[in-house]
Amino acid sequence: MSAHTDVVRVSEARRVAVFGGTHGNEMSGVTLVNLWVENSAEIQRRGVETKAFIANPKAVERRARYVDTDLNRAFSPENLSAPGGDDLPYEVRRAQEINRIFGPKGSPDAYDVIFDLHNTTANMGCTLLLENSEDHFNLQMMNYIKKAIAPASCLVLLNEHPVLKYASSRSVAKHSIGLEVGPQPQGVLRSNIFESMRAILKHALDFIELFNDGVEFSPCTVEAFSFSERIDYPRDANGNIVAMVHPNLQDCDWEPLNPGDPMFQTFEGKTISYQGPGTVYPTFINEAAYYEKRQAFVTTRRKTLVASAIRRA
Repeated sequence: MSAHTDVVRVSEARRVAVFGGTHGNEMSGVTLVNLWVENSAEIQRRGVETKAFIANPKAVERRARYVDTDLNRAFSPENLSAPGGDDLPYEVRRAQEINRIFGPKGSPDAYDVIFDLHNTTANMGCTLLLENSEDHFNLQMMNYIKKAIAPASCLVLLNEHPVLKYASSRSVAKHSIGLEVGPQPQGVLRSNIFESMRAILKHALDFIELFNDGVEFSPCTVEAFSFSERIDYPRDANGNIVAMVHPNLQDCDWEPLNPGDPMFQTFEGKTISYQGPGTVYPTFINEAAYYEKRQAFVTTRRKTLVASAIRRA
């Protein structure tokens, strides 16, 4: 079989959205999208309609993660089909509105691509969030971005885990891409984080323009980190946290955590070690927003993903 017959044909990406403010206190995406709402020239590409959109304006106004409930977990079939009304949480009503504008989710009428811009307080650097390892378009885009920004780093976090996966705002689109850039405190804007996010989005849009123009992208592999499990803080019988992230683990996102390595430190100074079956790569370490989700960090495992050659259908 010739290499050419292995090319996956993918529909053109003509309608693209860039979401900022899915969480109202993550300032890089909020600020960039507000800039592009005023003047979208920077994000327009030939043959592509790119729409900048503030996903949760009430939360942005309050500089809060959300008003009633996390918008980035609100796009479940139950929420999207719930009868409308003022008794629904604000973010559920907003999810229904976003689904009307950019969806419907899972339909041929949905937007081709949604980029969802996020900040993290964890020391994760630039991380692209992938929800489907069979999405060759997204894999090729991520490979393109990684090469474009080298030698700077841009990692890929794969979340296909049925327990850990959530109904994100970007999941409305045919191709959904999340971008986490950190570390950046909530409600704060840091120029280096802002510019890193801006550069990655530029390369992503460049890729879409090339793809739409008929460029064929050769098969490639993408190194990724695949979600494994959530690790909570140690707690007492009343649910109160009794230990902190150990100083040897703090800020060490993506670095190997081996059985026996320090993981938590109690308030009395005792070390609690990692007791898993093998080496993992923790990330979202001590993320401020995840205290309410009872999550100190997540573990991941390294995985090589294979992308087929793609060409415009």
